[in-house]
Amino acid sequence: MKALLISLGLLLAAVGTPASAQPADAAETAIRTALAQWTRDFNARDASRICDLFAKDLRYDFRGAPERDYDAICGLLHKALADRTKQFVYSHDIREIIISGDLAIVRLTWTVKVTVPGAANAAESKEPGLDVFRRQPDGSWKIVRYIAYEAP
Repeated sequence: MKALLISLGLLLAAVGTPASAQPADAAETAIRTALAQWTRDFNARDASRICDLFAKDLRYDFRGAPERDYDAICGLLHKALADRTKQFVYSHDIREIIISGDLAIVRLTWTVKVTVPGAANAAESKEPGLDVFRRQPDGSWKIVRYIAYEAP
């Protein structure tokens, strides 16, 4: 009987772990996966999930631009993906991920290359910044704050 109770306890612990108890390494993996998926979707011009990385209460600050929210960013992303006169290619370099409970701060640099047909070279912009993620009720991680600036 004692062995049965121990087995049941271990089983419940394995399957009944709440999302808020998610280990930091699992959270970091989920965040890295979300950023990689967004990059793949954007570069493939797949607009169907392009806003999935962002929470509905997103606030986005980019040096010199007005603060934007979820609807504004999603509109800009859809517009960029629909613009067939330019080819955009994003990549990112994660410098650090700090996780504390249901919040995570990702220090990274986004690089975007823009190619215009007929142009000799692609324009490249490097945008260091901080992405602040919050774990959502469904367990996913989404960006709630994005602060960036263009590197010189």
